[in-house]
Amino acid sequence: MKCLAFVRLMRLDRPVGTLLLTWSSLWGLWLAGAGRPPAFVTAVILLGTLSMRSAGCVFNDLADRNFDGHVERTRNRPLASGAVSVFEAVLLGVVLLAVSFALVWLLNWQSVLLAVACAAVALFYPLCKRFFLLPQLVLGVAFASPILMAQTAILGRVTLAGFLLFLASVFWALVYDTYYALVDRDDDVKIGLYSSAITARGREHRFLAAMAAAVLAFLLLAGLAAGLNGWYFLGLVIAALLFLYELWDTRHLERERCFRAFVHNNWVGAAVLLGLVLAFLP
Repeated sequence: MKCLAFVRLMRLDRPVGTLLLTWSSLWGLWLAGAGRPPAFVTAVILLGTLSMRSAGCVFNDLADRNFDGHVERTRNRPLASGAVSVFEAVLLGVVLLAVSFALVWLLNWQSVLLAVACAAVALFYPLCKRFFLLPQLVLGVAFASPILMAQTAILGRVTLAGFLLFLASVFWALVYDTYYALVDRDDDVKIGLYSSAITARGREHRFLAAMAAAVLAFLLLAGLAAGLNGWYFLGLVIAALLFLYELWDTRHLERERCFRAFVHNNWVGAAVLLGLVLAFLP
């Protein structure tokens, strides 16, 4: 039972967030590796994103343990329900951080320095929900950081195309995590937390459409900067259609449909990666 509680604490039973992070990581690896990212670097970054995302979930629940019990969706989380103690959660989080840094230590020094900065951002995110109107922006920086890691690990530097792809991923997190935040908005208002869903109240779809447009614009600029061919831009057309479908499906902002749009963003990530893969084929 305790092992199952640890699995739930790390969200290993709910891999949607890990999948969204993986898409961004693969975008970065494919771009930096020109369609042939080194297998070793790919394995290190993907394993590192999994361990760091798990650590982030643990520390997020530690920060929110006094709030989660008041939110319908999170009241049964291991810390909120008492299935895992604070000491156990801290120990697990430290072990996961150690694993993450052991992995990144296998890469070059630029990647190590970048990993330290990115880890600080990821651990800062839970606190942002107490005072920052757009905490999803901070989450976006953390979730997009593997793109920069791929750049430094493979190329030793961050290219213009890589930085533009990073920005696209940051704004993409603002899209899918706003859908996620809409599920909890009423509860978050009651307990005094901030989110993009609360900040955008009354203009939710305009905000989501603007963020989706920013994602597509930065993806377009990244493709132009990298000199990619038409296959990549076809992937962007598919991603745009998927964004439009999500906006239509959530037109009444029902909780179930907003959560469905959050999950549906995995198809957006897949469409962009498909474009990248096809663009680099001989």
